[in-house]
Amino acid sequence: MEDVSVQQVLEALADPARRTVVRTLAHSGADLSCGSFDLPVGRSTSSHHFSVLREAGLLRQYYVGTTKLNALRSEELERRFPGLLTAVVAAADAEAEQAPRTRDA
Repeated sequence: MEDVSVQQVLEALADPARRTVVRTLAHSGADLSCGSFDLPVGRSTSSHHFSVLREAGLLRQYYVGTTKLNALRSEELERRFPGLLTAVVAAADAEAEQAPRTRDA
């Protein structure tokens, strides 16, 4: 984490799909498999997003059997950049609440 810059973290969080991953993990209370996320992209693009988040220090990935799990590195991020993750998740929550909702016909 010492080598991760705030620039790298913010660039990783600039993409809406990556913010969705971070927001989902922040609210899940558990580590989640890569297939648990509802991302509007293909599998290879999804893999790229997870890689960017991992390289920026936002995620830790590990295997349980053949399943790759993702853990949000909340505590480490809070120590390195106090309040940043909380602010980003709160902003993503507000953005999601304001997103246009589709109605059932």
